[in-house]
Amino acid sequence: MIELLNTGAYLVNGTEIFPDTEDGRAQLAAAAGSCPEKSEAAKATIAYGILKDHNVSGNMENLQIKFDKLTSHDITFVGIIQTARASGLTRFPIPYVLTNCHNSLCAVGGTINEDDHMFGLTCAKKYGGVYVPPHQAVIHQYAREMLAGGGKMILGSDSHTRYGALGTMAVGEGGPELVKQLLSKTYDIAMPGVIGIYMTGEPQPGVGPQDIALAIIGAVFANGYVKNKVMEFVGPGVSSLSADYRIGVDVMTTETTCLSSIWRTDEKIKEFYEIHGRSEDYKELNPGRVAYYDGIVKVELDKIKPMIAMPFHPSNVYTIEELNANLMDILEDVEKKAAISLDGKVPFTLKNKVHDGKLLVDQGIIAGCAGGGFENICDAADILKGHSIGADAFTLSVYPASTPIYMELARNGKLADLMETGAIVKTAFSGPCFGAGDTPANNAFSIRHSTRNFPNREGSKIQNGQISSVALMDARSIAATAANKGYLTSASEFTGTYSKPVYHFDQNIYVNRVFDSKGVADPSVEIQFGPNIKDWPEMPQLAENLILKVVSEIHDPVTTTDELIPSGETSSFRSNPLGLAEFALSRKDPAYVGRAKEVQTAEKAIEAGKCPAEALPELKPVFDAIHASYPAIDRTNVGVGSTIFAVKPGDGSAREQAASCQKVLGGWANIANEYATKRYRSNLINWGMLPFLIPEGELPFTNGDYLFVPKVRKAVEEKTDTIQAFVVKGQELVPFEMKLGALTDDEREIILKGCLINYYKG
Repeated sequence: MIELLNTGAYLVNGTEIFPDTEDGRAQLAAAAGSCPEKSEAAKATIAYGILKDHNVSGNMENLQIKFDKLTSHDITFVGIIQTARASGLTRFPIPYVLTNCHNSLCAVGGTINEDDHMFGLTCAKKYGGVYVPPHQAVIHQYAREMLAGGGKMILGSDSHTRYGALGTMAVGEGGPELVKQLLSKTYDIAMPGVIGIYMTGEPQPGVGPQDIALAIIGAVFANGYVKNKVMEFVGPGVSSLSADYRIGVDVMTTETTCLSSIWRTDEKIKEFYEIHGRSEDYKELNPGRVAYYDGIVKVELDKIKPMIAMPFHPSNVYTIEELNANLMDILEDVEKKAAISLDGKVPFTLKNKVHDGKLLVDQGIIAGCAGGGFENICDAADILKGHSIGADAFTLSVYPASTPIYMELARNGKLADLMETGAIVKTAFSGPCFGAGDTPANNAFSIRHSTRNFPNREGSKIQNGQISSVALMDARSIAATAANKGYLTSASEFTGTYSKPVYHFDQNIYVNRVFDSKGVADPSVEIQFGPNIKDWPEMPQLAENLILKVVSEIHDPVTTTDELIPSGETSSFRSNPLGLAEFALSRKDPAYVGRAKEVQTAEKAIEAGKCPAEALPELKPVFDAIHASYPAIDRTNVGVGSTIFAVKPGDGSAREQAASCQKVLGGWANIANEYATKRYRSNLINWGMLPFLIPEGELPFTNGDYLFVPKVRKAVEEKTDTIQAFVVKGQELVPFEMKLGALTDDEREIILKGCLINYYKG
């Protein structure tokens, strides 16, 4: 089904794989006439060609990328534009699309959400952008329909920015990386590895794109096989998949922790562009005759069965057949994993969902950038036709990913077929993906064709004793389950036919409603600010020495951005840095904010020219211990702040606020064994926070300890690899070491200046 090569490999003519072993190279030489150097064959990947075309550094080992287009939604664009304005923004130098698909309900926080939308519209007018009103399209569907282009690159402030199936290399990053592009700067990364996703065969009936994606995620997430690399989809199996199907697989590559994705393109992708009136944006993409990949994932499409990702991670995968056959054993395992994720703070079980040996779910959702595609919904409608979802607790909601899709479903009758069953069809909205729509009841179990099923996400508030859980499934199996009144059912049991209606795109929907400046800025426009929209607070530059208090200690195997700053109703406050910061770690460590603010009083005292120990008396013995070895340390050369430890923080969303909320509360660093994603580490750096690394094993400190990091500014300036630090234990300084990992010169300067805003202010 899924096989990972334990070496790199050569791909010849897109169809033959030769492992990078002595035997493999000999076989390659016999088949192709020679065995090229890895470095040369690596240039034959699709990814290399696109990166080369967008790199302005002149050095393909250290890239400086300029993107073709940018895109953001309404819980990221306010902070991005505010940061850019503070850094000197005068106009958008490249097309920048502002969509409104996350806070589009305007139902929480008074006027806050619609205020953000009006901010976005007036900024699009003032700076020369594109504004997509609420309910028109989710961010990624609009990008597919209107922005993607063969061989292009798009940067988005949402982690699921993935348009590789259309020949566009897209990257999801935190807001500060978009700020750099808005200021005509570059996206700086080392040349990423490229992993070939080699597909063969054709999916079985009832197997949808989510099934393929979950199978791949289950195979590569835990071992980091594709982490921070580009996934390049090749092989004859690609041609068996429609454009919509490829898109559905592609968007889920984010959950593997890869950097980006790209697919070979063909007539089906050409047809996609033609349908959307953009035939000129199609480009045929294929690897060269002999291409080298840093690894290969073999995917036998015909052997994949309908899948389910159980709580609380997309990699916690089983076949539905396997789950139903081993129900109690697997639910027992899910409970054990949940106890770790939930810290045992709330009772959790799914065993009470078992009735007569079958798993009864409470809710089904087909939505967003992953589930709301035309083919997904049409196939679901075919499975449901003639059935009823029943009049009991089970509910089914369907969210087409754009108004054009919604309109076509109305025209071809699928909308009526769905609604006749008792399903509710709603407008384009990303809420079910992050806990802002169709929140389940306490202890309810929801199955969703969406992107994530992390803890503390879809309505769970552990601190209030509230818990709900989500499993990820394909739209087809969700429909089969709905047709079976909520009893978990695989779409492979559907014996009917799929009608496969032709899609017709109505561009007038956007022409009549979307504001497009055509790149023309109007400086006379006044930006409309709501009372919740606040400027970023002033942030100090890195001091010569640091005193850090550990204010949170998290030992989960992975800490998600939802746990660092919750989604859902808190999203309304993302335009208000200090207001949002009050929610930081609230569902993981409710005491964090109070502890961090207490330490911050010392730094504020330093900024006011006062003694930090007077503001925070517990610092006096800390200073006494430090002075025994470092007598020159005083308020003129030291910074005082907080830090957190987490084993592997940052899985999930690109939201910069996972880092910025810590910063505005006085955070100076994270300490981790590793960072789950490149984007979270970049967010830390862009907000002037030190991304410290320590080896796995027993910690040299504990929550509540003070750490002293002498000459830290000098260490950053001089690119010191190992940072000497101390734990303050009574009157002793107990030494330990930390590392910063690879940093570009610009990243070092951003940390020294205290944040990206300070860096651009000069």
